[in-house]
Amino acid sequence: MIIAHNRLYNSTDNMDQQEPPEFILDVFADPRSVRILHTIFFNRFFPSVVPQTREVLDTTLPYVDDDELETMIDQRVAALERQIDVQRSSGGANSASTGSGNGGRGQLVVQFFEKRRRKAWLSRGDEEVCWECWTIKVTVAEPRTESERAKVRRAMEQTLSATAMKIVAFVNTHKDHIPPITTQGTNPFPYKINIDQKEAAGWATRMRIY
Repeated sequence: MIIAHNRLYNSTDNMDQQEPPEFILDVFADPRSVRILHTIFFNRFFPSVVPQTREVLDTTLPYVDDDELETMIDQRVAALERQIDVQRSSGGANSASTGSGNGGRGQLVVQFFEKRRRKAWLSRGDEEVCWECWTIKVTVAEPRTESERAKVRRAMEQTLSATAMKIVAFVNTHKDHIPPITTQGTNPFPYKINIDQKEAAGWATRMRIY
């Protein structure tokens, strides 16, 4: 599922400013499949890159050959795996819908920023303003039997492929909100990839009620 929405908010600096579009992806997959983030960055990473691909769960995905980005994604994937392992060990997440054993759930947030000159009085220098946000909600199942394992893998392959297509469809359709590119050679837009600890903790707590 992919959801896009704009939300207005009040700002003391600019009352007409809008929050960035936020796009939510629900993914049923292995934590390592979070490398689908490369599909987002392939379309939002504006320096010249040589098109490359990687196989994830037998699905061919675009890949950005950038050491800094690759390191950040690897670090977030490892952190997500640790978070889900904690859920599994505590028995906080049951994949009842799949009929499998204890699984887990995590959430990552990707934000893209542009640098703007501060407009407020007594403020100097630039500020980073978010112009697009992606939330990736990852649900992981831990199958107990071979038959469950086969079903889970098919489901992961299907959702991964569908999610990749939705990302491509969005980035090809929605371009008007991308800020002007004023630099050449380097990536003009800083980015952040964070794990939403509060969302995962709240989800695990709710699941313990049942």
